[in-house]
Amino acid sequence: MHTQTPQREYFFDSIRAWLMLLGVPFHISLIYSSHVWSANSAEPSVWLTVLNDFIHAFRMQVFFVISGYFSYMLFLRYQPLVWLKLRVERVGIPLLAAIPLITLPQFFMLKAWTNSFGDWQTLSLYQQYNTLVWYLISHLWFLLVLVILTTLGIGLFAWLRDLAPRRKGNTDYSDLTWGKLTLVFLLFSVLWGALRRLIFIFQPNLLIDGLFSIAVMQTLFYLPFFFLGAMSWKYPAIKSLFVKINPLMLLGSLVAFLAYLANQRYSSGDGWLYEIDAVITLLMGLWMVNVVFAFGHRFLNAHSARVTYLVNASLFIYLVHHPLTLLYGIFITPHISNNTLGFFFGLALVFGIAFVLYEIHLRIPVLKFLFSGKPANR
Repeated sequence: MHTQTPQREYFFDSIRAWLMLLGVPFHISLIYSSHVWSANSAEPSVWLTVLNDFIHAFRMQVFFVISGYFSYMLFLRYQPLVWLKLRVERVGIPLLAAIPLITLPQFFMLKAWTNSFGDWQTLSLYQQYNTLVWYLISHLWFLLVLVILTTLGIGLFAWLRDLAPRRKGNTDYSDLTWGKLTLVFLLFSVLWGALRRLIFIFQPNLLIDGLFSIAVMQTLFYLPFFFLGAMSWKYPAIKSLFVKINPLMLLGSLVAFLAYLANQRYSSGDGWLYEIDAVITLLMGLWMVNVVFAFGHRFLNAHSARVTYLVNASLFIYLVHHPLTLLYGIFITPHISNNTLGFFFGLALVFGIAFVLYEIHLRIPVLKFLFSGKPANR
């Protein structure tokens, strides 16, 4: 199926690129935060902890809205199975390539130079398997979730295309408000939290299983954002709602972030930490869609060769920055006493090396294919 391609909205490209690239300051700030990671500074920094929490609280929710938007746009251009093949290749090939080329060497690096998972020899066979899953996939989790959501999209997008207009009221969703969307996401967050609590009561071991946590719980968490992105393509009224500045959404995002900080510091894992976190981050992610889209639509909606370059480079930068950041945290962080100086030096070093590696990989066709999922140009 082919449809006429509308004029490209460049602010979506800009937002997508910057959200991906935010992974670098997120992980470098994690070194200097109060959160325990594979590499940490001697003393945590308050402002870098807050920065790390802020990036983590909304970034991927907004990213999955954009992913759903572009995925549905492409779904309308191709036959469903052709679309599935193209999308899975685009995401699945970098996922499969990154495991042996990036996360497996990273696993051995952490095993040799850190105490991330204790004494490997004392772990049971399942513990070794589960640890391996966490460390091979955790950095790549969003690619796995995208593959699963894309597969589910065959049915969801077909339903949206053929059956969704059959609703009472305005079929173009021009009557949709932020209040209604908030209620829907609040209800979903309660249902997600209830599911997690039931699993915690009856099958708690599932929640520490890496594959289940990513493939099931993370997929369910980001599903409404992915589907909302698809709806914003189908119904222009929804996209118009997103790109119109709403001060209440900005205020709500600020309140949600303060609640996120309080929950992280005063709740416990055995209590309701994760369920409360789901409510807060689902709502903050929704409200930040307005903040990010409105800002991007106003200031970033122009063609730029620089942005195009960043869009093309962003996935590769995200994939390779993680081991670079860990190496920086293990070997260089202990020699820089000032956390702020270390953070900005780490940004410059990791970004610099990552972009050099990106330029090198562009000149090696097999690597370009493995990390983009697209055949090299003839």
